[in-house]
Amino acid sequence: MSGGMLYGGDEIGALVFDPGHHSLRVGYAQEDTPKAEIPAVVGVASDDVKTEPEIKPEENNVSSTPSSNKYYIDTTFLHLPKPNMELHSYMKDGMIENWDLFEQILDYSYEKIIQSESHFHPVLFSESPWNQRQKREKLTELMFEKYKVPAFFLVKNAALAAFANGRATALVIDSGATHTSAVPVLDGYVITNAVVKSPLGGDLLVLRAREMLESIGVDLTPAALIASKEVIREKEKPKFTKKKFNFQPTNSWMTYMVKRTVQDFQQTVLQVSENPYDEKVAMNIPAVQYEFPTGYHQDFGPERFKLAEGLFDHPMLGAGYIASTSAGMCDVDIRPALYSSVVLTGGNSLVQGFSDRLSRDLSSRTPGSMRLKMIAANGTVERRFGAWVGGSILASIGTFQQMWVSAQEYQECGKAQIDRKCP
Repeated sequence: MSGGMLYGGDEIGALVFDPGHHSLRVGYAQEDTPKAEIPAVVGVASDDVKTEPEIKPEENNVSSTPSSNKYYIDTTFLHLPKPNMELHSYMKDGMIENWDLFEQILDYSYEKIIQSESHFHPVLFSESPWNQRQKREKLTELMFEKYKVPAFFLVKNAALAAFANGRATALVIDSGATHTSAVPVLDGYVITNAVVKSPLGGDLLVLRAREMLESIGVDLTPAALIASKEVIREKEKPKFTKKKFNFQPTNSWMTYMVKRTVQDFQQTVLQVSENPYDEKVAMNIPAVQYEFPTGYHQDFGPERFKLAEGLFDHPMLGAGYIASTSAGMCDVDIRPALYSSVVLTGGNSLVQGFSDRLSRDLSSRTPGSMRLKMIAANGTVERRFGAWVGGSILASIGTFQQMWVSAQEYQECGKAQIDRKCP
């Protein structure tokens, strides 16, 4: 008997973790939104420098290594420059790469966000469709051995995004920070050999936008370094005073903060045109005004569309192309079901006009006999946290309770149990 029903009661909630390249979403199952979204980077400062009190006091502050590091987690700490603080991501290619940093994030989640002991809560984790077996087993081992969770489960994030949109079978187009993927889901299971991914995502847009802004001489000094600024006329040189620090912020911190500045610009200004980019058409669409942290502001016209076009115009990597390729790799019998529920998810899909353009691109590639239906949640929460919301729904369904891998099963059969129970 898997002690699942013990936790099925209302008194103790299961937790849902959804790790991504941009952030980790964490919260209680049955809730509509994650309790917190923690950036997927950790600030690491070597401890020989005296800085503010660190974020994670050890049990009795005895550290195993003499020169221990201090870890800074979450926006409040990351957005303030600190001496020698280097920023590192623990994710690589949609999978957890740096386990030490990842544990710091988990410790922080339990301590500051959940504020409850880990051994009280079953945990559901999302994973990318191409996650490797040894990484799945390592995560299972970590959760049972270090965090002593009563039960654990792993689900592919595309299947969760489909559930969040009320579908068990769907073609999930997930456009995130580092890549866009097309993942066919059949009855809640990912068809792994038909997953197609392309490296065009939010980071590519940020990179392109940054190149464009730097080429026209926009100063991208992040808000955290600005003490005060004056109101100026459009396109005038900004007048601002920088904050004074008695140290030089690290390059990795500067890169991260400039990226955040450009990200805000990208999310506010960029737009995908409904048809392939045409300068004449774009010229006639009203420009959008944007003000940078330095106070500099100007109107952006056709460049808004030209930059965003990069997600679609590539003949082999465009979102429409990978979607139709993925569907084409599936069995002929299930294609109609996939085309009739194309689910759009991922933070990058929130670029204005993304879903309309994808719909247009896909309909031109859909075989005439198929009916195409795009499902794109209107709310930004549902789209950005699609996989998390699906996990929240799944972990609170009564029939799911006997699916958990319980601590008892883990003790009896070891970490290989995860491959048997979580395909």
